[in-house]
Amino acid sequence: MSPAPEHLSTPPSAFAQDFVRFAVDSGVIRFGAFVTKAGRDTPYFFNAGLFNDGAKLGRLAGFYADALLASGVEFDMLFGPAYKGIALAAAVSIELARRGRNAPFAYNRKEAKDHGEGGSLVGAPVAGRVVIVDDVISAGTAIGESVRLLRAAGATPAAVLIALDRQEKAAIAGQTLEQSAVQHVQTIHGLPVVAIANLDALLAMLGTAQDAQLTQWLPQVRDYRARYGVS
Repeated sequence: MSPAPEHLSTPPSAFAQDFVRFAVDSGVIRFGAFVTKAGRDTPYFFNAGLFNDGAKLGRLAGFYADALLASGVEFDMLFGPAYKGIALAAAVSIELARRGRNAPFAYNRKEAKDHGEGGSLVGAPVAGRVVIVDDVISAGTAIGESVRLLRAAGATPAAVLIALDRQEKAAIAGQTLEQSAVQHVQTIHGLPVVAIANLDALLAMLGTAQDAQLTQWLPQVRDYRARYGVS
C-alpha cells in the first residue's frame, strides 16, 4: 500500500464557490430531504447527471480544467470510468485543447467486447500518467476498477479529478470509516484527489448568499457537516 499523498481536495476558494453557485443555479445541488447511499438523511443532494446540456457541460469542463491545472498534477491523458466519467473526460479533453493543451482521453466499457478490436478500453491508447475523471467518490469502487485497468495496461494513474468532495465519513461494505471516501482512495491507491469544490465551499456560499431561500439551509448543512464530516 502506498503512503497517502498530500490532500489536494481543497481548491482555490474563488472558483470553488463559483462552481457551487453554478451547480445550485443549474439544479445540480438541491436542498431538501434526501437520503444518501449510506442511508443518511441529508439536507442537500448533488446530481452531476443534471449537467445535461451543451452549455452546462461546457462550463463544467472549464471548472474541471481550472482545478486540474491549478493542482500542478503532471499528466499525459485523461480517463473516464463508465458511465458518467465518459462524458466528463471527453468534455475536459475538449476544454484543455481549447486552452492549448491537447490531452488524449480514453474510457472503459462495463462489459468487454469479444469482437472487432475487443477489450474493455476505448479511445486513445492508455499510456503514461493518467488522470481519472469522475463526478464524486462514494465508495471508491469505480476508482479502484479504473486504477486496476490502467495499471494492467501499463499506464500510471496520476490523480483523480472530481467535481465535489462531500467531506464526510465513508460508508464502505457496511462499515463507517473515520476517513472520507476521498481520503480512503488516497490512502488505498496512493493517489492525490483534486476536487473542484467541497462541502466547506458549499457552506461558505450559503453563508454569503443574499437569497433567503438558500441561507435557510445553512444551519442544516452545518449540522450535517458536524455529524458526519471529516477534516
